[in-house]
Amino acid sequence: MMATGWSLAAPGIWRMSLQAAKGITPLSFMKAQPRETALKQMPDVQPPFDWEQVHIEEIRDGLIVSFPLTTAEKLYGTGLQLMRMNQRGRTRYLRVNSDPKQDTGETHAPVPFYASDRGYGVLVDTSRIVTMHCGSTLELADTCPEHVRDRNTDAGWTATPRAARVELRLPSEGADVYVFGGPSLGDVVARYNLFCGGGVLPPKWGLGFWHRVPTLYTDEQVLDEAEQFRVRGIPCDVIGLEPGWHSQSYPVSYEWEASRFPSPGTFVQQLRAKGMRVNLWEHPFVSPNSKSYEKLRPYAGSHTVWGGIAPDYAMAEAVEQYKHVHETEHVNLGVSGYKLDECDGSELTRNSWMFPAHAKFPSGLDGEQMRQLYGLMFQKMTSDLYRSKNQRTYGLVRASGAAASTMPYVLYSDLYDHKQFVRALCNASFSGLLWTPEVRRAVSAEDWVRRMQTVCFSSLAMLNAWGDGTKPWSYPEVESIVRHYIELRMRLLPYLYTVFAAYRETGIPPFRAMPLVMSPAEIAAAEGHLAEFEQEVLNTTDAAYGKKTVREWDDQYMMGDSLLIAPLVAGETERDVLLPAGVWYGLETGRRYEGGRIVLIHAGLESMPIFVRSGSVIPMMPSLLHVPESGSPVPLTFVHFGEEAGEGTLYDDDGETFAYEEGACSWWKARVTRQPDGSYAGELFGDNQAVPQSYSTISWKFAQTRL
Repeated sequence: MMATGWSLAAPGIWRMSLQAAKGITPLSFMKAQPRETALKQMPDVQPPFDWEQVHIEEIRDGLIVSFPLTTAEKLYGTGLQLMRMNQRGRTRYLRVNSDPKQDTGETHAPVPFYASDRGYGVLVDTSRIVTMHCGSTLELADTCPEHVRDRNTDAGWTATPRAARVELRLPSEGADVYVFGGPSLGDVVARYNLFCGGGVLPPKWGLGFWHRVPTLYTDEQVLDEAEQFRVRGIPCDVIGLEPGWHSQSYPVSYEWEASRFPSPGTFVQQLRAKGMRVNLWEHPFVSPNSKSYEKLRPYAGSHTVWGGIAPDYAMAEAVEQYKHVHETEHVNLGVSGYKLDECDGSELTRNSWMFPAHAKFPSGLDGEQMRQLYGLMFQKMTSDLYRSKNQRTYGLVRASGAAASTMPYVLYSDLYDHKQFVRALCNASFSGLLWTPEVRRAVSAEDWVRRMQTVCFSSLAMLNAWGDGTKPWSYPEVESIVRHYIELRMRLLPYLYTVFAAYRETGIPPFRAMPLVMSPAEIAAAEGHLAEFEQEVLNTTDAAYGKKTVREWDDQYMMGDSLLIAPLVAGETERDVLLPAGVWYGLETGRRYEGGRIVLIHAGLESMPIFVRSGSVIPMMPSLLHVPESGSPVPLTFVHFGEEAGEGTLYDDDGETFAYEEGACSWWKARVTRQPDGSYAGELFGDNQAVPQSYSTISWKFAQTRL
């Protein structure tokens, strides 16, 4: 059966409705409003293939929708994948799961959206589990002689022959399917984000450094630890409290434990006086000992988790009760946000927990749908609560899904593999998600530094000391290195904030995997610069069959347009880096590199490979102990790199409220030109203000090769 009935949903985006989908979906629940103006400014595109090439087949318990693939096509996305970046040849079973330890597609944030390097993407809008066969299934009719090989004698044998179609298994109730045009892979992802409402703009304080304290700390212990940051001169903007702030957790009460926090309002204000905000850990399952229990009990699902109820937040009455408790018990005291834990569910054999797929909820949703949506529900409830106060929030969440790009939440995981965490940072950029490779512990001072360097160049820079009480100074011999990278993040805050503002306006992710910034041809050309004896560094191992596969470049990424981040992990003192075309400088070394090729970098423990594009103009501020409050301007310096003229941008608003949505914001262009005498001049173009409101003075540094 061929697909018919495609219609234009927005510029460059087409929709087909398959049967009558039941219940809420991510797009309908999030009530995403496409950013039509921004979408209209994107390049005009035609459908990526003839619609008759899209096939639909009814099966016993669902639908199969399939799309054509070319031979060399690569597929990205499908949510927060930790195991690989190119999903071509893999089957993705897209269920929410807190323990994605196998390469099945299950993950904290499964998003049934894939994007092709041919310049198109496909989204399935459903609250059901979707299985995506990303060129991993081969129909008999498509089989040719080259697919049949003898594994015993043929080195070219592969477990997954190159298939010519993507097959999507959809629920029998149907779903809306969307196709997003490009023309580039980056355009596809930007179009997807804009269709879902655009990217999130966090409060400025959310981009500072975060520290979470051990579970059973008292208010005095928290305050003492906060003071240590100030005494040691280490920046910190947010203190996170873990389960022990509750009067009961697992299941939770949402109420303060009086013996540890006898006066929570006073405690919160004492931290604010130090320039620190409070973030509270919680999970969805409400204890019978909570004052909220009886009010939420009528909206509970049929199954318990840890003896608590799992409320149905598809029901407005349950949402209002949740918001009321959080407003009166937390937000009105000055709490700035939440860490939304355990909303994903585990399938570990010995440690499984979560309501089952056959659980029933009063709204009519079943356990499968609720589990797929729970992370989105909690993000939206809390975000809406802060919006009602005209306050921006920023927090952490352990489950998410489609249409999440507007949500002020960053994903994290209890898993702790450094390389996987870097890969997750890259993969998040394909699906409208944010990720932090949070630091919890380390096996050595070297591991500690490498993890801290990475997290300082992510969406949320956080040390999570809930379990073992680690601190930035836990390894005294490297404390100065850790302090340096936290301070460097603070200095770069005007640049990072501008990158997030561009995410909101254009849909371009703040942190970008390399396929989003380099075309397949550009990557192939750069790889071609390697000498023959260096080709081995381009290969990784397919664990299943020991086959060599092409390197995915899933261990480096761009932060905005100007900075390229190439983390090292413990045990590494050198690595190869893929540089886009142009001239690049080591941000802290000043070494010059020709781009459009792969370069080998040596870096001691005190150094993280960070590169800045020549011609960039980077806005920077002093390293302060915390992000300034609105109305407290600080000096701003534009740093120009390289010898050629260049431009940079600066975004500014109050950093805390939603006034920017009503126009209370400004975009500035910083332009550096070279004068006839060889000197440089800088000029700032913006509105009628002499200086952006968040800054007191403007200065320039020209022709820099390093910070």
